[in-house]
Amino acid sequence: MLTVDNINVYYGAIHALKGISVEVTEGEIVTLIGANGAGKSTILRTISGLLKPKSGKIVFEGKEIGGMAAQNIVSLGISQVPEGRRVFANMSVMENLELGAYIRSDKKEIQQDLNKIFERFPRLAERRSQLAGTLSGGEQQMLAMGRALMSRPRLLLLDEPSMGLAPLLVKEIFSIVQEINSTGTTVLLVEQNAHMALSIAHKAYVLETGRITLSGSAKELAASEDVRKAYLGG
Repeated sequence: MLTVDNINVYYGAIHALKGISVEVTEGEIVTLIGANGAGKSTILRTISGLLKPKSGKIVFEGKEIGGMAAQNIVSLGISQVPEGRRVFANMSVMENLELGAYIRSDKKEIQQDLNKIFERFPRLAERRSQLAGTLSGGEQQMLAMGRALMSRPRLLLLDEPSMGLAPLLVKEIFSIVQEINSTGTTVLLVEQNAHMALSIAHKAYVLETGRITLSGSAKELAASEDVRKAYLGG
């Protein structure tokens, strides 16, 4: 479904991604784990078109998308939930969700998907007229996920969905990620909570300073002594 092939990305003179290659098969949850500054979010930003690779290829469903405009990548079926939620604080929950469907024109289908979002996230239904900036952190994360799903993505990019959330909410968010995946959406997940990420993923990559140092099934990496010591506290 998605092939990231030997990409190199720079921030000015800083070589942020050094020959990164990642494979995402349709139907999977694939996770990228690693310390802060390892390059995890940079990979997602490059896939979604917010950054351009200096070299290498990004191919989605047979089409090269490296360097393509972000709005065109959304139209192809990739949507990102950014780190830190980034909801439109001065707009209502409903307006945020409607913005997620900006590339679509069928009002009946959009309304059907809004209904599905409110079924999946009942708290958003209760707060549909509330300003997004007044929601709790967990509710804002749900809104950011719902907004991304309104474009009907085939591949959902999730950047640190558990950041700043209480443990009970973290479990709820990861359960929702599994549910989204079970209904047919492929997920590429960036997450610092390696234990939770590996518990739901099919495949995993470990990043260190812009390079992939380990990859394999999530089960294999969870059992790796190096991964346990570095990321799982064991």
